[in-house]
Amino acid sequence: MKIKLKPRKKGSHKGQNGIVLVIGGSEDYIGAPVFVGLAALAVLRTGADLVYVAAPEKTAWAINCLSPDLITIKLKGKFLSLKNLKKCLELAKKADCIVIGNGIGRNPQTKRFVLQFLKKNKKPVIIDADALRMVNLKNVSNAVLTPHAGELKDLLKNSSLTLNTLQKNLKNNIIVIKGHPRTLIISKTKKAVNTTGHPGMTHGGSGDVLAGIIAGLIAQGNEMFNACRIATYINGKAGESLAKRFGVGYLASDLVLEIPKLLKRFQKII
Repeated sequence: MKIKLKPRKKGSHKGQNGIVLVIGGSEDYIGAPVFVGLAALAVLRTGADLVYVAAPEKTAWAINCLSPDLITIKLKGKFLSLKNLKKCLELAKKADCIVIGNGIGRNPQTKRFVLQFLKKNKKPVIIDADALRMVNLKNVSNAVLTPHAGELKDLLKNSSLTLNTLQKNLKNNIIVIKGHPRTLIISKTKKAVNTTGHPGMTHGGSGDVLAGIIAGLIAQGNEMFNACRIATYINGKAGESLAKRFGVGYLASDLVLEIPKLLKRFQKII
């Protein structure tokens, strides 16, 4: 792959190389802290400067236990709802890119929150996990959507689209259809295919890592389609590398640690 990332300046300081807000989590979803945390840690491993995690209060405390590098915003309630909307929109103004959906659950109040946030947010956004089952593609903009097969089915149904009509209705959005042996990256005018990856990546959390990589690269000023291409390549290569050592017994958290080593070839400091 010949794509290069936006170079980092030698004299840059904290905050100039990408700030990401991850919105997700639910007390009703036992795996939520891990999935949200994996997305956030993947952001940092791409080289982005800061990641903020907005999550329900108890979930946020659990996320803090995963790593001291994560800054959590502890929101009132057991799940996200419209009462959290104002705070999250304020946080989004300070970020270069948003990730929404990881571990968020499917509470009807959470759906209303997600739809209103996406309607009012102006920053690039990665829509992942349960948020993908809530949205109508025709009503979102400047977004990367990252469905696996089941999420894609719901997304198409909610959007009154088929695979054949999907591309022409993307507007300024990009869809990353996750799968193996190939992942499709599609914009309104372009298509790309990624063939890296390994069957062991069916472990929970692998997709959350991918969402974090994409967000981290976009936040650092990389063009969205190229960021998706590099992110899917790196995520897949991480799986391939781990498979050589562990077979199919590696974890999504192991993928996070592979990211910086694999990204080095795309990075440059000027």
